[in-house]
Amino acid sequence: MTGEPEVRTVLGDIDPAELGVTNAHDHLFFASQLLPGQELDDPVAAAHTLLDFRTRGGSALVQWTPYGLTRRTRELARMSAEIGVHVVAATGLHREEHYSPVILGRVIDGLVEEFVADLTEGTQPADLPDEPRTGPRAGLVKVAGAFHTIDSHARLTMTAAAVAHQETGAPIAVHLELGTAGLETVELLCEKLDVPPGKVILGHLNRNPDPALQRQIAETGVFLGFDGPSRANHATDWRLFDGLEALVEAGHGGQILLGGDTTTAAARAQPGASYLLTTLAPRLTELLGGDVVTAMLVANPARAFATSWLK
Repeated sequence: MTGEPEVRTVLGDIDPAELGVTNAHDHLFFASQLLPGQELDDPVAAAHTLLDFRTRGGSALVQWTPYGLTRRTRELARMSAEIGVHVVAATGLHREEHYSPVILGRVIDGLVEEFVADLTEGTQPADLPDEPRTGPRAGLVKVAGAFHTIDSHARLTMTAAAVAHQETGAPIAVHLELGTAGLETVELLCEKLDVPPGKVILGHLNRNPDPALQRQIAETGVFLGFDGPSRANHATDWRLFDGLEALVEAGHGGQILLGGDTTTAAARAQPGASYLLTTLAPRLTELLGGDVVTAMLVANPARAFATSWLK
């Protein structure tokens, strides 16, 4: 790769130092057939969320919503410009269960082309596949594993993500189903498909609070996403602090990313994206120290989402 690393936001590429305090994994828009009635598809509510995040000291938000799940990138760009928060959007594909056969059928045979086009030309609504690519460019590829395994769909999407990375330099963010299959994901992406560990972000590690496994994953060099709390996974939230403390003590504080991962209307209302700054960060500061938490919110995401773009 050539050139200085930059973060690709919905308003264009920026110096990583401009990113600032970052919610490294969240959703302003998200709608799935698995969550009927809980859609995040209201631009006014999304704008209020982003404004509140900025008011609490937030500077950047990374939306992991991939193709076909209502990512609304044009709205993201409008809100980013009006509110003054950097926003990074995603291309990619989630688990197969999230999609109707119609949406999945449009892209499944041309994933690399779709991912690369979203990253380099501009995003396109899934319901308007023949429209010109006038949307903002995506800044990462989001894919997903299965529960405790890499199933055929995950293998297909991860392979396409790896090729898209090789062609563009884009970071790859991975939804680990309930925090599982982390080592299997690293083996596929980094060992078999030659993606550098520093270009891989594993999400939801807090949902499988196995300290030995988390440390083993950290030793591979990938970025470690701890995102929540989640109403669906609140039973593991209380173990987040012990897990982060252990990783920091083992020397892996520079790999940790923090996010809110709001995926439903109920979660937007409570605790909401700003919980990361109003409650979680202060508690972590008491436990780990301000410099460590600042790195998790500023320096680490600046490195995780920056790359020397090839296109």
